[in-house]
Amino acid sequence: MQRFEAYLKANLPSVESFHPHYNDALATMLLAGGKRFRPLLLLSVVEAYQPLLYDGALAPALAIEFLHTYSLIHDDLPAMDDAPLRRGFETLHIRYDEATAILVGDALNTEAFYHISKAPLRDDVKIRLVELLARDGGTYGMVLGQSIDLYFENRPLSIDEVKFLHTNKTAKLIATSLLMGAVIVGLEKKQQDELYNFGIDLGLLFQIQDDIIDETHSEEEAGKTTGNDGDKNSFINLIGLEGSIVEANRMAEDLEVRFSFFDKPLQKALNPIVDKYLYRHRNSVVL
Repeated sequence: MQRFEAYLKANLPSVESFHPHYNDALATMLLAGGKRFRPLLLLSVVEAYQPLLYDGALAPALAIEFLHTYSLIHDDLPAMDDAPLRRGFETLHIRYDEATAILVGDALNTEAFYHISKAPLRDDVKIRLVELLARDGGTYGMVLGQSIDLYFENRPLSIDEVKFLHTNKTAKLIATSLLMGAVIVGLEKKQQDELYNFGIDLGLLFQIQDDIIDETHSEEEAGKTTGNDGDKNSFINLIGLEGSIVEANRMAEDLEVRFSFFDKPLQKALNPIVDKYLYRHRNSVVL
């Protein structure tokens, strides 16, 4: 984590211009913190199998964090969730203005692919990483999920439709973080598929946990706007708090079993992340 944070701070977007706050705005949400969950998944896979490639993998890991941060900035915009708080700080459209927030999101989106292109990795690997991040972070993943989420506000969906929504909006970027690590170290396709499928279910669990936190935490505790999902197709709105906790427990237990079948190097590398996040919902409520 410390190596990644140092790399992030050393590679913040910065350009020479006379704009009064352009560089500060680009850096604000990146420096505000965050779990760094997605880049750490990628780096853990690399560390498990090819630790000598770790430094080379920092650029695509940063690309994931840039793209994820852009998605949060746009998610908070008045046209979307209209949220005033993110990572414990004012959102960019509150701190600066809406146009600045839109443009910073645009910049971080493209900056992600710029960093992959400059990574000290083979060209065929970089092309595959660009393909995966663009696929699951864009048209065929996160953007599709966000579009469904917004369009169907105040229109209840079925449980399968809600899972489809959140598979695209949240889970695919988590899954592709693991897959990108697997591509960097050259794992066989079977292992890549297993990691990706594990990541999809981990991402769905992550979303259920976020819904639970939104229901049970204050804004100060969560570090972001909470209680803002009343019109949305959240798991809480569909199956209630108790049902969401039951589903989160079921998914966490299933993932724990599947994790136990991973090989030892991968278990060792991913274990700190899995330990921290698999049952984080149990710290959110009194069970």
